[in-house]
Amino acid sequence: MPNLPSLRQLRYIVALSEARHFRKAAEAMGISQPSLSLQMSNLEALLGVRLIERGRGPVTLTPEGREVVKRAARIMDEVHGIVDLTASLQTGLTGTIRLGTTPTIGPYLMPFVVERLHAKYPDLRLYIREVVPRDLRGDLLAGSLDVILTQFPEGGVDLTSQLLFREPLLLAMPDDHALAARTEVTEADIADQNVLSLGPDYAMHAQIAALCQQHGGIMARDYEGTSLDAIRQMVGMGMGVAFLPRLYARSEIDSRSSNVIVRPFRRSTVMRSIGLVWRKAANAGMFERLSDVIKDAARANLQTGQSPVILD
Repeated sequence: MPNLPSLRQLRYIVALSEARHFRKAAEAMGISQPSLSLQMSNLEALLGVRLIERGRGPVTLTPEGREVVKRAARIMDEVHGIVDLTASLQTGLTGTIRLGTTPTIGPYLMPFVVERLHAKYPDLRLYIREVVPRDLRGDLLAGSLDVILTQFPEGGVDLTSQLLFREPLLLAMPDDHALAARTEVTEADIADQNVLSLGPDYAMHAQIAALCQQHGGIMARDYEGTSLDAIRQMVGMGMGVAFLPRLYARSEIDSRSSNVIVRPFRRSTVMRSIGLVWRKAANAGMFERLSDVIKDAARANLQTGQSPVILD
């Protein structure tokens, strides 16, 4: 590989082209005039062309020198851009973040997160991809995602996890169900109920299976939903009851469903934990600021009915 000019040399020739005088350029760079002259001679020797017409009066660049200065100025602009970028990353959010999330979280929370991010960090681009939960961790470790928003527990040796909030789960039932007359339910009310759930690829499956085992619910084995919408539709058809996240219910049931109702659990004891996970080698400060925005969005959109437990 040939020897390359240093950033210092490029900076000096740009300064010389602007000052048009060795003494003034040297003063602007904080070096002596002989040092600047030596650096320019070294740059010419390195590139193998004359860059400066030396003589009395103002400095004149050769045609080659003018072309070199154009490119050197662009390079210095890029270098300053790198410095500005890293500084902004320390104080705010900028650039592009590739975030992966599950279909049970993303559609019902991320629109509110994006709205806040655009207002607070206008230079940030958030690329959001919904991923089947079983693939989220692998995509993060492989580098195709920068951070994932998922149901906990989640993590690993090479990953950093930050729990953001706990979201209440509500009990969904047909509007003519025996429990529909109540304003709230308890875990014991699922005893002998046919409980619909997402498939085992989702963290909610294991959580709901444990609740059924503990409180006598009957986990439906003949149907495992592929989406929360599918579960809601099956509930509306009288196939059973289901645990649905508050964010989903707020979006899809309170306003649109007439044959499915939801009831909160007394004392808000049934919840799922939501958090961010990123690679340990990544910029933690960036994702901590993202965490704050997500917590704000969760707080604002779970105030009616049960509120989330926001973790500091």
